[in-house]
Amino acid sequence: MGLKGAISHKTLTRSWHYVQRRSYSATAMSAWQVHEYGGLDQLSLSTTARAATIKHPTEMLIKVHAASINPLDIRMMGGYGRSLLNVIRKQRGTLNYGTEFPLTLGRDFSGIVVEVGRRVSKFKVGDEVWGAIGAFRPGTHAEYTVTSQCEISKKPSNLTHVEAGSVPYVAATTWAAIKTVGQLDHTKVYGQRILVLAGSGGIGTFAIQLAKAWGMHVTTTCSTDAVELAVSLGADEVVDYTQTNVWSELQHKEKFEFILDPLGGEVTDKAAKFLSPWKNSKLVTLNFPLLKNSDEMGVLPGLVKSAISAGFVTLKGIQSGGSIRWAAFNPNGDALEKVKRLVEDGKIRPVVYKVYPFSEAQSAYKTVFEGHLRGKVVLDFKPA
Repeated sequence: MGLKGAISHKTLTRSWHYVQRRSYSATAMSAWQVHEYGGLDQLSLSTTARAATIKHPTEMLIKVHAASINPLDIRMMGGYGRSLLNVIRKQRGTLNYGTEFPLTLGRDFSGIVVEVGRRVSKFKVGDEVWGAIGAFRPGTHAEYTVTSQCEISKKPSNLTHVEAGSVPYVAATTWAAIKTVGQLDHTKVYGQRILVLAGSGGIGTFAIQLAKAWGMHVTTTCSTDAVELAVSLGADEVVDYTQTNVWSELQHKEKFEFILDPLGGEVTDKAAKFLSPWKNSKLVTLNFPLLKNSDEMGVLPGLVKSAISAGFVTLKGIQSGGSIRWAAFNPNGDALEKVKRLVEDGKIRPVVYKVYPFSEAQSAYKTVFEGHLRGKVVLDFKPA
């Protein structure tokens, strides 16, 4: 057998090992990418981007129908997380020619399965699915994306792709904070008090609904123009930070068994004072410093500094009468399956702030960059 024949045989064998069904064959796709870290001016549309391909037998290829834009995408555009993520990308073989560029952003999606790996057992070609993929993977602001079956679930039957595309990232992040790290048991939290800071953003609008679906008493903070939205999502009490000092107002309320803090920094220290003296009360902040520390100091020193910081955070929690913990986005298909049921039962609804066509992604990114959102910004991949 000649060299050409040997290569062809090896390629065919490898494809058969990974792929069970194939309904997709393309060498290029359209994707919004950055070729170096920077601001919004670095984002450009490529119509010849390298096609997404299955590399492991538990992976699937998804044709994306809608995807949201998250603040994390803006931060990653500027290089956030590059040091540690490139280590993971190298280990998983997702670097292109030794570099992360061109980098496709986007973490969550709603779409249709077009190809499945040989070991995929939960899904088949043609399934409508939603999910949020790991930050080491090429992103979802592209015609196709690759994910594993542990990162996704079936899409709720009562949502459009645009509605569904707004949920998975905030759902997985909130679940990591409240359930995985916060260890709330939905069967035992009825009537407990939770404070959700920044209740009108993507995380906040989802967290209010999840906590309310579990029977908790929900207090949240937002500005005047979002009070009606927060109440409609189930908030029992709303503190309008444009009309009063949040911390002074909270002094007149009962303390909380749980506080969700998407903001971090000084906010965490101030909020911790409102934890209930009950021994299992917790504050979970999403201002996780590991990626930032790794970028600034290198991976190993960043890990050490983060570990030391965790000790100080734990001490502050003890002084406040509860515990303070960090959480971060983590793909979780099982959590999305549970959220799917809540959505289909009418207990959680998507909160979409604005929808842009895929071709207008630059405008959509600008909207997220400017902030003060009331829900999620979504890209609709449907041709105009």
